[in-house]
Amino acid sequence: MAPARHGIPVEGAEDLQGDETMSNDLYGLSRVVGEKGVLPQRARKLDPSLPCRDTEMLIDVESLNIDAASFKQIKGEVGGDPARIGERIQEIVRERGKMQNPVTGSGGMLIGRVKEIGAKHPAREQLQVGDRIATLVSLTLTPLVIEEVKAVHVDIDRVDIRGHALLFSSGIYAKLPSDIPDTLALAALDVCGAPALVARYVKPGMTVAVLGAGKSGALCLAQARRNLESRGKLIALDVSQPALDVLSSMGLCDVALKVDATQGVDVMEAVSQATQGQLCDLVVNCASVGNTEMATILSVKDGGTAIFFSMATSFTTAALGAEGVGKDVTMLVGNGFVPGHASLTLALLRTEPALLQLFATRYV
Repeated sequence: MAPARHGIPVEGAEDLQGDETMSNDLYGLSRVVGEKGVLPQRARKLDPSLPCRDTEMLIDVESLNIDAASFKQIKGEVGGDPARIGERIQEIVRERGKMQNPVTGSGGMLIGRVKEIGAKHPAREQLQVGDRIATLVSLTLTPLVIEEVKAVHVDIDRVDIRGHALLFSSGIYAKLPSDIPDTLALAALDVCGAPALVARYVKPGMTVAVLGAGKSGALCLAQARRNLESRGKLIALDVSQPALDVLSSMGLCDVALKVDATQGVDVMEAVSQATQGQLCDLVVNCASVGNTEMATILSVKDGGTAIFFSMATSFTTAALGAEGVGKDVTMLVGNGFVPGHASLTLALLRTEPALLQLFATRYV
C-alpha cells in the first residue's frame, strides 16, 4: 500500500476495512457501507456499530437539532404529529446509519457527552470523558444509532434521544459553554457558519438584506449590523410580520419587508422600492423553504453577492436562474464552516442581550 496523506491511502487500497486503514481513517471512509472510496456525507449508508476506533470519538447523544428544511419536510410528510416525526427520523437513521433526509439531503447537528476518545483522535488533547459537546459537522456524515426517542420539540426542530454517535478526527465540535443554556447554545451553534461568513463579507456602507427571520437570519442581521458600523442599510425580509416586528424592535434592521420569498419578482420590487432602485450589495438567504433562489438573485445589484445558507436551495436553479435573467452576481454556498465560527456566534449571544433573549424565547 502506498503512503497515506491526511490519513487516507492514496494508491492500491484494496480493503477499506483493514486494520491499518481503520487506524489512520481521518475522514471515516471505513464506516461507509458498500461504496469504496465514497466519503461519508455522500454515502448511502454508514456503519455506526461499536467499538469506537482509534481515530473516532464516541458520544452519548442527548439531542438532535434537525436542519430546518429537513424538519419542515418531515413534519409535512407525516402531518405534523410529534410521535410520527420521531418515528420517521428513527426510520431514516435505521436505514442509513446517519440522519440524512432522503428528500432534502440535509441533516443537522447533535449535542451529547463524550464517552470515549480514540487513541489517535486529536480531541484527546482538548477534551475529557464526560465533557459535553456540540458537533459542528452535519449529521449527514455522522454515524448514529437511536435507541429511543424521548421527546420531539416541534417548535424548535429538536429531538431528544438516547443513542450514540461517532465523530471522526476531521469532525469539528464545540465544548458547550457553562454560561449559556444548552438549548440556546445548540440552536446558535447549529447555524454558526452563517454569521461568521457574514462577518467576512459585509463592509461599512453596504446595503445588505437577510432573507429569513429564523435563528440564522437573526444572527446574520446582528453580525451585519456590527460590520456596517452605522454606515449602510440593513433589510430584513420574511413572510411573518410578527417575526419582523421582533427584529425591528431589537434594532436588528433598518427596514423590515413582509414578502413571500417564493415570489421572486415581488421581492425584487419591494427591495427596489426600499433602496431607491439601487438593490443590494449583498443578500443572505436563510430561508427554510424552497424556490427562493430568484428572490435572492433579483434583489442583488449587478456585481453584488448572494450567500445561500438555506439547505432548501437548489444550486442548479440558482445558477441557471442568474444566467437566465442576465444577472452578474457572485454566488456563495455557505458550507457551515468558517474558522472561529463557534466562538464568534457565542460571543454574539453574550454581548447582545436582546438577541440572547430572543433565542431564550424561541428555543427553550
